[in-house]
Amino acid sequence: MINKTDIEKLQRFSKGLSDVEEEKYIYSLFTEKEGNREFKKHIQQEFNEYLKNHPEENHNLSYLLDRIHHTIHINENHKKDTVVKRIYRWYSVAAAVLLIPVLIAGVIWFTDKYQEEVVIAEVPVTSTLFAPLGSRISFSLPDGTQGWLNSGSSMEYSMPFSKNRLIVLKGEAWFNVAHDADRPFEVASGNSKVKVLGTKFNLSAYPDEKYMELVLEEGKVGFSMPGLSSSVEMKPNERLVLRESGIHINETDASKYSGWKEGKLIFRGDSMDEVARRISRWYNVNVEVVDEELKAYTFRGIFQDDSLEEVIRFIGMTSPIRYRIIDRKQANDGTVKRKKVLLYKKNI
Repeated sequence: MINKTDIEKLQRFSKGLSDVEEEKYIYSLFTEKEGNREFKKHIQQEFNEYLKNHPEENHNLSYLLDRIHHTIHINENHKKDTVVKRIYRWYSVAAAVLLIPVLIAGVIWFTDKYQEEVVIAEVPVTSTLFAPLGSRISFSLPDGTQGWLNSGSSMEYSMPFSKNRLIVLKGEAWFNVAHDADRPFEVASGNSKVKVLGTKFNLSAYPDEKYMELVLEEGKVGFSMPGLSSSVEMKPNERLVLRESGIHINETDASKYSGWKEGKLIFRGDSMDEVARRISRWYNVNVEVVDEELKAYTFRGIFQDDSLEEVIRFIGMTSPIRYRIIDRKQANDGTVKRKKVLLYKKNI
């Protein structure tokens, strides 16, 4: 059994306060009592107790380790299992045990830092697509959804998109939505929202127009907005129009509303008021129906790569209208006003 005197000598040795005789005695403890289980058990208990009472203390073992390295160097030609090397092993283990709190703290700091970086990497990043005036662009979203963005339109979505398939649209776009039953595809425009699982549809909602149009080609969509008690379910070849006067749904030929992505301006029995609105957007001009009676007339026609003047001339040839085209003018403030087209009822 190790006694109190031996413990005191070991403590002085660890602090570098031992004289020559005590150092020799300590060496003898490791040689003569190296097989003594009580001695080894006591050393282990001392280390455990020290760690328990000093969990956050910085342990400076430089003096002790320097002495051990020095002793090993002097006896480096001795056999491998010398007394000094056994002492080195004992105190190397001790140093490792005492430094465990420091290592744990380092691991915790590194883990927290890494997790923080991961969180930063997961912060949603907004992506924006924009189609300049007079152009159309095709797009493919990360979830496999494909579509087209019309002139003067923009759409935004957040990454990672697969977790939140929400699009914010300003303008007009055609969508062929990839099916995902667990994550519905949503398009928000103003206060309204279109929710789908997998379908083809065209949505027109330019911010400067008090008008929104949703046309469904395939599948099923739900339209919702504040004030509606429930979502409006639409079927293929149905057209929903939202104006200040309310919501109107009618059957239609959905293909004519998506022809723009192929460069086609298609009219199939549309009112003159609707014709004027779509020509205005297509050519970036202001088309105004002056005489209210003209709004009751309908028009049919398909145009592709035709100029504004050619389209207006053809409408004048097939409908009882006359027109006047006012070219762009520069205002006093330096801005340039858009070209304007006035439609009048033709006197017969």
